[in-house]
Amino acid sequence: MLERWIGGVLKYRLSILTFWAIVIVLGSCASFTINNHLTTSLGVPGSGSAQADEILSKSFHENSEGTFTVFYTFKNGTKDEIAGFASQIEAAAKIIPSAKILQSKAVGGTLFTSIGTSFDLPRAASYTNALRSAIQDQGLAGALVTGPPAIKSDVTPVLARDLHRGEIVAIALGLLLLLLVLGFSWASIVPLIFASATITATLGIVFLLSHLMMMVLYIPNIVELIGLGLAIDYSLLIVQRFRREIAVHETDDAILKTMQTAGRTIMISGITVALGLATLLLVPIPFVRSLGIAGILVPAISLAATLTLQPVLLSYLGKAGVRTWGYSGLLGRKDVSTGIIAKSTRLVLKKPLLSFIGSSALLLLLVAPIFALHVTPSSLTAIPQNLESAKALKLVTGSAGSGAITPSEIVIDLGPTHRSIEVSEARQALVETLSKNSEVFLVASGEKSPYVDSTGRYLRMYVVGKHDLGAMQTQELVKSLRTEILSTHAFPAGTKIYLGGAPAQGLDLLHAIFSAFPLMALLIILLTYVLLYRAFKSAILPLKAIVLDLISIAVAMATVAAVFHFGIGSSIFGTYHLPQIEAWVLIFLFAILFGLSMDYEVFIVSRMREAWDRGESNESAIVEGMSHTGGVVTSAAAILIVAVSGLARGHFAGLQQLGIGLAFGILIDATIIRAILLPSAMALLGKWNWWQPSRKAHT
Repeated sequence: MLERWIGGVLKYRLSILTFWAIVIVLGSCASFTINNHLTTSLGVPGSGSAQADEILSKSFHENSEGTFTVFYTFKNGTKDEIAGFASQIEAAAKIIPSAKILQSKAVGGTLFTSIGTSFDLPRAASYTNALRSAIQDQGLAGALVTGPPAIKSDVTPVLARDLHRGEIVAIALGLLLLLLVLGFSWASIVPLIFASATITATLGIVFLLSHLMMMVLYIPNIVELIGLGLAIDYSLLIVQRFRREIAVHETDDAILKTMQTAGRTIMISGITVALGLATLLLVPIPFVRSLGIAGILVPAISLAATLTLQPVLLSYLGKAGVRTWGYSGLLGRKDVSTGIIAKSTRLVLKKPLLSFIGSSALLLLLVAPIFALHVTPSSLTAIPQNLESAKALKLVTGSAGSGAITPSEIVIDLGPTHRSIEVSEARQALVETLSKNSEVFLVASGEKSPYVDSTGRYLRMYVVGKHDLGAMQTQELVKSLRTEILSTHAFPAGTKIYLGGAPAQGLDLLHAIFSAFPLMALLIILLTYVLLYRAFKSAILPLKAIVLDLISIAVAMATVAAVFHFGIGSSIFGTYHLPQIEAWVLIFLFAILFGLSMDYEVFIVSRMREAWDRGESNESAIVEGMSHTGGVVTSAAAILIVAVSGLARGHFAGLQQLGIGLAFGILIDATIIRAILLPSAMALLGKWNWWQPSRKAHT
């Protein structure tokens, strides 16, 4: 079947090449405007916070993600002067259709005003510059605008610049590495063409999906940099195998042989990566699911390109294209059995038990910081400090407390009960109870709009905490509000109370992630085992592969804790020093590293399996597999590390954490784990590596 497919692809190679050229053009065009359609949200459908937000949207005609906050610092202002400042901000807010003042309070020489809108995040963000100009026109020089829309407006161009810089560095270093390993030949360019097609096609589909569902702001950075490394890895493996096959076969036969071996390996690897990321769809959070969908698209489209574009590129490359000029590359050695990887593998096999224990002990030491991991739903303060929205956040921290930008919102549904003295007394009692809480900075409430909807059925209060969204104190405050304070209210029977706002959303997000993670992890392990069982024709090798993968992931997460929590190397890498790690980073890191680490396992062990099936001994199969694929795996890992390091060099905590985790996870996986732990474990297992129920062992 594969032979017929490759034959058809080569027959229509010009049409296929034209198709992919069109895809590249259209995908590139879509990438220029994709950021206008991306958003972010911590909302968890069906949760208490989501119910509160739904009431605010329908009855108060507000969207919490479309709320601006304006901070204006004054000196010795009288009550009338402060009221005048508030009126000026209210006048400026009229530049936004349907905008209304939700609250306006002066604390410690700073007036902070919340401006509510009915718009979603992208639409509200588009009014940021207009609002800032209107405030300046009102004479309030020095006023700072922040809030989710302003933050999105400010960070979007920074994300774009980070991505552009990361792309340039990744492509330049990637090309240098390709020339280093493949030598001076046209073959070195093929992986970059392949990667370009994969990335632009993925972004084009993400652009279309962004019109139908929420797609996260970070997606272009993740898709382009991770996709670049992954696509180059896949193409590099095929190009290297093709170079060896074309030395003894004609072009079309060499392509077929390449696709039957390296192509099959990539299909298994790509499916494994896609399955790992598909488990993110089990997490009932649009934010996480959008990352999962975008992540799935990268290996899925890479597989499509592997089966169509890659054979076409190889056919145009031919024998002349793989010929090198002067320098044949690190992978150009014809007799790999005498290379450094073969020698180091034989050294490991001489004392496999010592190698296994030594490498395991080192890995345990590297994993130790993982116990310091503490998670947060988001790190709003970890954004470039030169942005106006970031300056406002800093001002908040110094005067009104970090929680002012993300207050909790208590929504009270009185049902058919009309407002009465009983309701008024209950509301006042709740305000007094909340005000006495040591974690509450301010409570805003009233009996008129914007605290009561037009029907009088719904009331709401703002509860401003003293700490930021991700702080443990904020999480504890939300728990206290839900389980203690709000559950003992004195409102009339039948009254329902919901807690909304970013803090409640954040806690609901963490709960949803932790609840879904065990099933997600179990499913990815089971699916991977079944896939590798069929690929390796062994019951033991998939178990070993899964264990090694889990070790890689543990090291990656421990490194994130060491760098960001303890600050080890943070000055070198230019990263933030934070008490907590963003939850989405860890779950995404688990899903993608499980697949990426498995890539290297599949590359190496598949070649070992080929040798074993030919009748080689266990030790000979290990040496052959390592010597023939070790160089490719190391090169691929280096390219992938270069690509994902572009995330770590950015300005945003979540992407930095993802980049550091991926880079170090891949580094440790391609060195200590694959170079020492893998061959030593296989040597100790001996013929049990290849054991399969109902099959006779090969001896």
